[in-house]
Amino acid sequence: MIGVLIRDPSVPRTLELIEQAEALGVPAVWLTTTGAGRDGLTLLAAAAARTSLVRLGTAIIPTWPRHPVSVAQSAQVIDAMAPGRLRIGVGIASGATASQVGASFDKPLTAFREYIEQLKALLTGEAVDLQGKLYTTKAKLDSAVAAPVMASALRPGVFKLCGEVADGAISWMAPWGYLERAALPALRAGAEAAHRETPPLIFHVPVCVTTDRDAAVDAAQQQVGLYTRIPSWAAMFAEAGYDTSQGLTDGYLEDTLVFGDEASVADQLRGLISRGAAEVIAHPVTVGERDASLHATLAAVAAANAAS
Repeated sequence: MIGVLIRDPSVPRTLELIEQAEALGVPAVWLTTTGAGRDGLTLLAAAAARTSLVRLGTAIIPTWPRHPVSVAQSAQVIDAMAPGRLRIGVGIASGATASQVGASFDKPLTAFREYIEQLKALLTGEAVDLQGKLYTTKAKLDSAVAAPVMASALRPGVFKLCGEVADGAISWMAPWGYLERAALPALRAGAEAAHRETPPLIFHVPVCVTTDRDAAVDAAQQQVGLYTRIPSWAAMFAEAGYDTSQGLTDGYLEDTLVFGDEASVADQLRGLISRGAAEVIAHPVTVGERDASLHATLAAVAAANAAS
């Protein structure tokens, strides 16, 4: 399956884009919540009322501002409106995100493990009484929620954790070669240690529908190059073999950015599935007139699914 990330400053426009994606045949849409920005789950509840088929996912919800009970409460509403269509992606984010709510970032992996385990337990609909080092959950939902709990991952330690406890791992900005070399083995090792099947890897990748390589590169530098200035991503880039101290390198973009006309982009996205990604999230990098560029991305994603 190949889905698409929807991002727009306007709430009504975001919902319109989700409707357009469904109408074109895109099977999955995803929303990102950043910092104190608009809540993705709330937007998905609105989208659930306006759609009937498209799967609705978060890639991702930062964990620190939202207790697992809070996420589960929202998930109940969406699942009731769109049964079986919700996918929950959570992320440990950064120390800066933790500091927004006065949380400690001293033990991020411990916190992430507890968060995922407690959220998954809640979604079963059974009574939960779990006390960890950083999270405590004593609650019972009105009903079970049929939604997987996936987690964002950058480096092998978190991919291993995903293999142990999550229903999937979501990458972002990681080149496929790095995922093959470092992430997938860690995901499998975690699953083996927990005596469970290896969860799927969802490959979240920047996509630009244009045949102008220079325009695609410039747009990527402007729209997603900020990740080179975030320590956790900078560490991943370095581990993957790219010196991004001066921004995204030509080598990195050559290896990671999907660009070309609609047919070429569709072919490249299908190719990522054939290489081993269980699912792909296309992150639109826009060029020229924004609405036209977004529509071209949606069309390319729809075409990729139609031909697969």
